[in-house]
Amino acid sequence: MKIGIFGGTFDPPHLGHLILAAEAQEQLELDHVLWVLTPFPPHKQGQIISGLHDRMAMVMLAMAGNPLFKLSRVDIDRMPPQYAVDTVKILKESAPRDMFFYIMGADSLNDLMEWHEPGAFVAACDGIGVMKRPGETIDVKKTEKSLPGIGKKLHTLDIPAIDIAGADIRARVKAGRQFRYLVTDKVHQYILNHKLYRSD
Repeated sequence: MKIGIFGGTFDPPHLGHLILAAEAQEQLELDHVLWVLTPFPPHKQGQIISGLHDRMAMVMLAMAGNPLFKLSRVDIDRMPPQYAVDTVKILKESAPRDMFFYIMGADSLNDLMEWHEPGAFVAACDGIGVMKRPGETIDVKKTEKSLPGIGKKLHTLDIPAIDIAGADIRARVKAGRQFRYLVTDKVHQYILNHKLYRSD
């Protein structure tokens, strides 16, 4: 099977995440997309992140009704730091006959050299789906020079330009502003019911 790896903090999971996952699934012809929830992102040390229980609940609510989306516990069930290179290796070891495609934004691709063991990460991936982001360019030749072999694994995803960010949603909730149409109905209600992101 061809499986997508969609990693993130998902605090909260929003419509932008859903659109990216759905477009990646269709354009890369993936059998399903694994949402890899990272409990303690190495690059977000020192930042306040909602509890794992709440983020897991919201991801499950967000993907409800789509049988092609699955929550993976690959990062949840292991000790930090949860580096992407190890995530891919563990998944491949658990299903050696499957092909794994990592899904990321162009900004992440451009910062890939700053990731933990970027060469090993590229080698572990069977493919990398990259979403274009406003203000970010994808320079395959430059990236290839830094990470030989990545060029043949890159697949550019044509995603509708929807600029939604978790940080903005959290700020809106804290300020008492509307965020109703940036997340699914169930996630919206969960945030309200559990009083997430509020200053009090």
